[in-house]
Amino acid sequence: MKVAVIILNWNGEKLLREFLPQVMSNTNLDLADVIVADNGSTDRSLEAVAEIAPKAKTLAFDRNYGFAGGYNLAIEQTRYPYTMLLNSDAAPAPGWIEAMLAFMESNASVAAAQPKILSYADKSRFEYAGASGGFLDKHGYPYCRGRIFDTCETDTGQYDDAIEVFWATGAALMVRSDAYLAAGGLDEAFFAHMEEIDLCWRLMLAGGRIAAVPAATVYHLGGGSLPASNPRKTYLNFRNSLLMMHKNLPDSTRGRKLLVRRLLDTLAWAKFVAAGDFGNAGAVWRAHRDFAKMRKAYTDHPDIDLLDARPDTRTDILTACYLRKIHRFSDLKHQDVTRI
Repeated sequence: MKVAVIILNWNGEKLLREFLPQVMSNTNLDLADVIVADNGSTDRSLEAVAEIAPKAKTLAFDRNYGFAGGYNLAIEQTRYPYTMLLNSDAAPAPGWIEAMLAFMESNASVAAAQPKILSYADKSRFEYAGASGGFLDKHGYPYCRGRIFDTCETDTGQYDDAIEVFWATGAALMVRSDAYLAAGGLDEAFFAHMEEIDLCWRLMLAGGRIAAVPAATVYHLGGGSLPASNPRKTYLNFRNSLLMMHKNLPDSTRGRKLLVRRLLDTLAWAKFVAAGDFGNAGAVWRAHRDFAKMRKAYTDHPDIDLLDARPDTRTDILTACYLRKIHRFSDLKHQDVTRI
């Protein structure tokens, strides 16, 4: 087999029962093994896999290693040429593995790629986590082709060309396993959220390219672990965004860009306070406190600033969205995308 489709699970029996049969039926099992990597679940997840998908393989870990740690363990133990990291709340369309594998084998410089991500609840719309390929703006804020902040566009085929992107979603992420391991895998200090963007950044610094491959489609439920309004998710997103920028920016620009980003985060904190949302306001404060402690572990920094070097990172997405009222990727001034 050339591909391992690895589904990381933690106490997700209900999701497995709904989504795993769809993964099995729409995946070419002559090309890929489907593997459920269990993060120390205490429910009947593994029993459910045996009942509903006897052809699926399993890995059982002794505890919850988080999204990053769980996938690192799984890929280290399996070592297929290609690995597809697939969320447990995702259902692929038929032909997805064929399309992704053909693309990767035809584009040797691509280290990681994602399919088109549509909403499981409304299959006509892009889904928040990745849409048709991810970008970062000049301040390190992520947005997607098909999704700007909370606005997800209807998919009319407007983003069906394969392009080079800054990051590919962890909801359905195909990587060259050797490149993944050489880059150090997902950063386990992140635990969850933003770690796939950090990985893609490091893969690019190592000379790889990241791509979106809309010829393959995956339907993603989203919010399967934490809803968007959960303070825990707010904490992880704010903390990990700062860590990602700190570790991947060079000495020459890191201090300035982090200062601007922290000032913008302060505005977000003030907005939460003004709305009486003290749970999320506290999460932003804790994120900055813990970032100040955790950043000391990262002492090696690159020589190049990809936020300056790439034409697709010139956008100020906050200004575009909130001042210019732009909510569609195609309406942004920049169209500096590289088609593959």
